[in-house]
Amino acid sequence: METEQAVEIRDAKRRIEATAADLSGSEFTDVNLAGASFTDVSLAGANFTDVNLAGATFSDVNLAAAKIENANLSRLRILNANLNGLRIVNADLRGASIAESLTDGMTIDGISVADLLAAHRAVNP
Repeated sequence: METEQAVEIRDAKRRIEATAADLSGSEFTDVNLAGASFTDVSLAGANFTDVNLAGATFSDVNLAAAKIENANLSRLRILNANLNGLRIVNADLRGASIAESLTDGMTIDGISVADLLAAHRAVNP
């Protein structure tokens, strides 16, 4: 049986649309994925470094144990995703939204998302 290898994307110039794909462990480095659409895609353990994901949409995706670093995530939309263990470091999150997603162990700049949500709920009951 042939095994699939992870995909590496560098310097992409076009809008990316991925559906029903296994991109686990992939490396996305210095790539413009603005407006990209990922639907029913596994990106578990993937690394996104120096990427532009502004306005991108992730729906029904697995980003467990992935890392996003030095990224533009403005207006990013995530819906119904597994974000357990996702690490986001040094990212622009203005206007980003996450809904109906698993976030156990997810961190933003080393701060637990669970702690951030608890603090938000304490201020905005």
